Amino acid sequence: MAVVPASLSGQDVGSFAYLTIKDRIPQILTKVIDTLHRHKREFFEKHGEEGVEAEKKAISLLSKLRNELQTDKPIIPLVEKFVDTDIWNQYLEYQQSLLNESDGKSRWFYSPWLFVECYMYRRIHEAIIQSPPIDYFDVFKESKEQNFYESQESVIALCTHLQQLIKTIEDLDENQLKDEFFKLLQISLWGNKCDLSLSGGESSSQKTDVLNSLEDLKPFILLNDMEHLWSLLSNCKKTREKVSVTRVYIVLDNSGFELVTDLILANFLLSSELATEVHFYGKTIPWFVSDTTIHDFNWLIEQVKHGNHKWMSKCGADWEEYVKMGKWVYHDHIFWTLPHEYCAMPQVAPDLYAELQKAHLILFKGDLNYRKLTGDRKWEFSVPFHQAVNGFHPAPLCTIRTLKAEIQVGLKPGQGEQLMASEPCWWTSGKYGIFQYDGPL
Repeated sequence: MAVVPASLSGQDVGSFAYLTIKDRIPQILTKVIDTLHRHKREFFEKHGEEGVEAEKKAISLLSKLRNELQTDKPIIPLVEKFVDTDIWNQYLEYQQSLLNESDGKSRWFYSPWLFVECYMYRRIHEAIIQSPPIDYFDVFKESKEQNFYESQESVIALCTHLQQLIKTIEDLDENQLKDEFFKLLQISLWGNKCDLSLSGGESSSQKTDVLNSLEDLKPFILLNDMEHLWSLLSNCKKTREKVSVTRVYIVLDNSGFELVTDLILANFLLSSELATEVHFYGKTIPWFVSDTTIHDFNWLIEQVKHGNHKWMSKCGADWEEYVKMGKWVYHDHIFWTLPHEYCAMPQVAPDLYAELQKAHLILFKGDLNYRKLTGDRKWEFSVPFHQAVNGFHPAPLCTIRTLKAEIQVGLKPGQGEQLMASEPCWWTSGKYGIFQYDGPL
């Protein structure tokens, strides 16, 4: 087995990890504190003085967290008992055991970036659950909803395209169906640009009609394994009599516009009979600003259903029906909000790994999933994807992401270096995208 490289961390001054810990994370914490301030009246109206005291407590805990981060204090164990507290604290002990520091303490800039970034969001959750009666409050809810509202025109365009496609889907020959599949995969890819944790919580809605941009965006797809996905699913469809079920799992990333693109793709998978069930995996707690929770999933379907455009509301009604019929199933699991890389899943969450093994294909959306699949390490650009996932292979899988973190494997020799020479920020700007497959060919 080849040596596994070091983790990305804030030790590398000027790196994306360093700038995230130094600038973006404090900016997100400041926005969270501001959000709580702005809801003071609502807390008072709902809970009286108790609500105001709870708001003050949450802000105090978050201000302390921000100070710890900005002064590079030791990372401290979680204190509030929650379903995952012990697992987190064990992981913290494990990280400390790897250190050569004289005091043996994990610190923000010297620990793996993946760990400290996940830890920061988990500490935000801890501050909220330590502050009843406002312990239900999602500090990112407003930003997620704003992203959806500001993307209305693009949502309407996609829903219209989908409904017109469904009308004629039975008349399409295999090549036409494949073209439409590729189109909706690309829409789901570029939907991943709408990432609120990258923008520090600032608006990142979809203002343009992505359908009309697909040809122009094609040159920016660095790895394109869409053919493998088509081959896999169309073979499942052809052998459907033998295997009556085809399950596609989508491990979700952002809510708002990106979630719409994922639901449009999921709808097409059922309508084209490339899948008979679509399972969605989201987060159990608010995470990385815009990640999808069950509330976001249900809220968005409801918003689309009540949209003031006939094709939009038709999509929402269909999606609600798919959920009722069990053709669409939403799951969450605490593993998705733990700091572990995915190769640890069989040990840490064997129940989840067993579930994923039932899939015919798993689509992993976005950067955080990619970082966890590859361990968020300093891999060479040309290292094969299969090697970087370090034995994680519950089922054939494909990552769909726009690049917003300093990690990318599976490129042709020299390709990453060439991009670096001409465009130093190529792998963090969200300009480039990938479909990277690992499974039978």
